[in-house]
Amino acid sequence: MKNIILRFGLLAILLLILLELGKYSLLYSDWEQEFIIVLSALGLVAFGFILKGHFSSRKDLLQNHKIPHPEKLELLKISPREYDVLIKIAEGYSNQEIADQLFVSENTIKTHVSNLLGKLHAKRRTEAVKQGKAYGIL
Repeated sequence: MKNIILRFGLLAILLLILLELGKYSLLYSDWEQEFIIVLSALGLVAFGFILKGHFSSRKDLLQNHKIPHPEKLELLKISPREYDVLIKIAEGYSNQEIADQLFVSENTIKTHVSNLLGKLHAKRRTEAVKQGKAYGIL
């Protein structure tokens, strides 16, 4: 969130600088018109690149099938254990069955499932599996 606020704050400052440069170009004849146009164009190009970077989401990066699984898991911030749990969920196991197979308590599995739901922006286990397939990690 801080990153987004910082980006848009910098964009607002850039826009204000460009407006001030335009105002000065009209007031002072020493500034050449072409110089102001070039600065404005560069500012708008930079603005476009920043907006493109902002709107290209993590989902677009993750759906690129050229990225290997470990890097996708890092982008999603999914731990190896959470990934194991996601695989078991996709195989249709219950929390207790997963806990028995991974030699942990059922509460630990519930915690992993809760973390997975948050990281995959899912409300249910089936949605988490669907998101995992969409991201190419399952």
